[in-house]
Amino acid sequence: MSEGHTKSIQLPLHIVQSKRDLVVVTQGREMIDISRLLQSWINEIRAVDGVMTVFIRHTSASLTIQENADPDVQDDLLDALDGLAPQHVHYRHMSEGRDDMPAHIKSALTATSLNLPIEAGKLGLGTWQGVYLIEHRSRAHHRKLSLHFIGELAVG
Repeated sequence: MSEGHTKSIQLPLHIVQSKRDLVVVTQGREMIDISRLLQSWINEIRAVDGVMTVFIRHTSASLTIQENADPDVQDDLLDALDGLAPQHVHYRHMSEGRDDMPAHIKSALTATSLNLPIEAGKLGLGTWQGVYLIEHRSRAHHRKLSLHFIGELAVG
């Protein structure tokens, strides 16, 4: 095991917050890389260093950080989630369709919010990482995301 390096910084005198709501249109069961949308907002507000929280306002879609180099990864993850919460099982909650309860289960197994480091104006992701919205339902939806940044903004 290797030890990481601790970086100590003096906090700026002026920490700011910024918030924005974002709508992502999905086309049914899929994983959408939203990293560029998030980075675009970071650029727009001129964020330098801090933390971004991304929250999805739904119980049948979710968020994850995953590999962005090979699209087979997303397909395999969607297939694995289908295996964990199949549509052919009889669920008590069926009022919104056969795909709804499995979507709730998949959302419970993944995440509805993520905290992302912002470092030098960039998302602090690994080389092969992307931030994904996972649509668990079979049909298209308008998914609402709430973005929140706290930290330093560029001056001037």
